[in-house]
Amino acid sequence: MASTIEATTIGDLLIRAAERWPDADALVLPASRHTFADLEERSVDRARALIALGVRPGEHVAMFLPTSVEFVEFLFGIALAGAVPVPINARYRGNELRYLVDNSDSVAVIATADVAEGVNLLERLSEALGDHGAAGIETLRSVVSLSGDAPGVIGPRAFAGLAGDVPVAEVHRRRPRARLRDTGIVLYTSGTTSNPKGCLLSHEAVVRNGIELARRYEMSQADRFWSPLAMYHIGGIMPIAASFWVGCRYVTMPRFEAGLALRLFRDEGVTINYAAFWPIIADLINHPEFATTDLSNTRLMNSSLAMQPEPARRTLARAMPNAFQVSTYGLTEAAGTVTTSRLDDSYEARIARLGAPLEGLEVRIVDPDGREVPPGAHGEITIRGYGIIDGYYKDPEKTAEALRDGWLHTGDIGSVDEAGHVMFHGRTKDMLKVGGENVAALEIEALVGSHPEVRLCQVVGCPDDRLVEVPAAFVELKTPGAVGEGDIIEFCKGKVAGFKLPRHVRFVSEWPMGATKIQKFKLRDRLIEELGLAGNDTTG
Repeated sequence: MASTIEATTIGDLLIRAAERWPDADALVLPASRHTFADLEERSVDRARALIALGVRPGEHVAMFLPTSVEFVEFLFGIALAGAVPVPINARYRGNELRYLVDNSDSVAVIATADVAEGVNLLERLSEALGDHGAAGIETLRSVVSLSGDAPGVIGPRAFAGLAGDVPVAEVHRRRPRARLRDTGIVLYTSGTTSNPKGCLLSHEAVVRNGIELARRYEMSQADRFWSPLAMYHIGGIMPIAASFWVGCRYVTMPRFEAGLALRLFRDEGVTINYAAFWPIIADLINHPEFATTDLSNTRLMNSSLAMQPEPARRTLARAMPNAFQVSTYGLTEAAGTVTTSRLDDSYEARIARLGAPLEGLEVRIVDPDGREVPPGAHGEITIRGYGIIDGYYKDPEKTAEALRDGWLHTGDIGSVDEAGHVMFHGRTKDMLKVGGENVAALEIEALVGSHPEVRLCQVVGCPDDRLVEVPAAFVELKTPGAVGEGDIIEFCKGKVAGFKLPRHVRFVSEWPMGATKIQKFKLRDRLIEELGLAGNDTTG
């Protein structure tokens, strides 16, 4: 029997959960736990304060927050106020941060003086906005601090006090006005241009993706879903939607630490492990406490075995023999998961492919002319269905490039077998995947290229045991020998997030050329040979 199609708005997802399971634990962090009723009350209060601040339905509110209960409160609170949350990567630096606040037309920014990635986020935001503060960006009217005060900033006590000026009824008057296909969230993702692109995702895309993931994994209220993925990514938001739909406990942490994660597994009886990336998985199974931690409750783990080398598969099979390992393919432009394993898929299928599309999504593999290729043949992955973006914010050119005839063109190379299972084989876009973070090579090239001694820079991905790949910069200098590797790296520090910094810099006087373009694969091969590394070929 076919399943019923269901969805809510982002705000109503929490309201629904609080009505059904008010006293059940909804969110567990290392230092706190919160029921659905608690989160609803907190989120409604955040919405009341935002309304008192003058935030109107449809306006954008930026969230410069790490994984925390406050992030959850504002994710839902902004939605309940009828506005649109714009999460910003807490690892971003001044230039990146200012660009996102400005480009998103945010009317308010929510930040914290708490330290994330070793930096006070409120101080970083103040640096990004400069001497003029909110007045320096046309649409920005308010900067709110959740901890700590600063000039030109609404402090935590003053902001909380605003809620008293707006009755709860006003929140529930606004709430029903939101439509499922309205923009529910704007998530910025790195593109092949030098600046990130704002993905316009509807309420339906975000919530229904969580619902379909919960159905695929046969989740129930008895589950305990652990994920270390940052909440400002779709990979952190999507499992929240899945967990809140079934009323199960979502367990997370502000910063991944293997020992702390293992203690959470034990204490919370984690049943679903959403480690997702090999660096996280490797840290878990190599931790001294792993062997003595009771993991018998873990029934499912998202490890994407199909993307792991055979030794890693064997290690994971020995380490967690009772967990059903699933493989997944997804991206921000499709609200998270696109394909994942079914619970009746064979082990052979799960180590060879990345599963079938979630219900309501279609995947088609096409050639450069847009024609569908036969099963097993390689081509571009295109996606159709409820989950794809409605466009890139204020970027009609990139929108037209990505959305054609109702299909999202991902720029990823893949194949689909006779059973409808998808496999990823590489990227047509010039992108790196650094420890799970998307990084546009052009963004780093533009930064290095701004050094006064640099004539030209080309960036490639260098294989890395922990992060899968890291940026490596090849540089042609205006004056050979004028600067060294350390000078280039030091020049980049503080201007971009740490994961974007070049880990290797090599100087060249001649470039390997094709007919008209620099052949980056030759630069990469040269570095791999020099460093004695094994390239991780995902294109075959």
